[in-house]
Amino acid sequence: MAAKVYFARLKNGSTPYEQAQKTKEIFDAAGAEKCISPGDFVAIKVHVGEKNNITHMHPEIARAVVEKVKENEGLPFLTETSTLYKGERENAIKHIMHAHRRGFGIDQVGAPFIMADGLAGNTEIEVEINGELNKTVKIAREIRLADAMVIISHPTGHMLTALGACIKNLGMGLASRMGKMRQHSSMKPTIKESKCRLCGKCIEWCPENIIEERGSSAFINSEKCIGCGECLAVCRFGAVEYNFGRDSVIVQKEMAEHAYGVIKGKEDKCFFINVLVNMTKDCDCLDKKQEKIISDIGILGSFDPVAIDKATLDLTAEANKRNLAEVSYGKLNAMHQLEHAARIGMGSLEYTLVEI
Repeated sequence: MAAKVYFARLKNGSTPYEQAQKTKEIFDAAGAEKCISPGDFVAIKVHVGEKNNITHMHPEIARAVVEKVKENEGLPFLTETSTLYKGERENAIKHIMHAHRRGFGIDQVGAPFIMADGLAGNTEIEVEINGELNKTVKIAREIRLADAMVIISHPTGHMLTALGACIKNLGMGLASRMGKMRQHSSMKPTIKESKCRLCGKCIEWCPENIIEERGSSAFINSEKCIGCGECLAVCRFGAVEYNFGRDSVIVQKEMAEHAYGVIKGKEDKCFFINVLVNMTKDCDCLDKKQEKIISDIGILGSFDPVAIDKATLDLTAEANKRNLAEVSYGKLNAMHQLEHAARIGMGSLEYTLVEI
């Protein structure tokens, strides 16, 4: 049966207030309150962006969702997990302080910011999914203990998966550190010596310290590499190479299976929101200022995480002739994650768009 995806249009350059109001309208039109029972712990997944990123979702949207949850007598908290790479979000203390500076503090949005995977990213629960690649997946503990979830995603392109939207926000965003490592484990980068300038950036930023100088270029110890992609993100000379043709498919499937582990057992207690504004080529994890590559479109809401991402691709294609993933990383195919998620029972590729 086709899922329903609710859609509220926004003009290009919409203000945070306008985005927040449309988010509330989507919440009400979809009847998202049915996910929330009085007294429920309601996890609101957000992404506050890295230090120099300015196109991340605005805290006004998070506050709008907090207010709607409170109206329905839920107990909301904002949540996130620690990153594999070094930066402002590598552990709970740095992440929470960074979130507060970004406007996601309790006094700013009306709910506490709680790290779902503990102090160092290793607080987890193993969830049985019986997937194609994994029988079990490791998910952040507090997410499994929450009664309900509202997942707010900011769709962007992504250098490993073509699309970073709801499925990525679930799968990579709410897995524990070990879960993230498992998803990236098939990615084995190499250094192209002819392009390497030995600038030292990849050596500095590698979270496992397994990149070293060797001869006239950097060298990656592939046996110890966790595949986080940080070296690719920081290299300015195109010296880091991946076998994207194969590796991207595996990463997308892993991501979908971990996303399934996040929602399993509370499929009727989840609502998903995609904010189609300030969409950029790369995800908000990159520590740099980016320019949007597609004009703002609007806010999407659905009870189906697969359908909302399919609608994201379709609406961006309608506005731009090519969808967000194709504009960002045309050599990769974002449909791998959606098709695999649908195949393992996460949701439907078929949907009806309900414009409000």
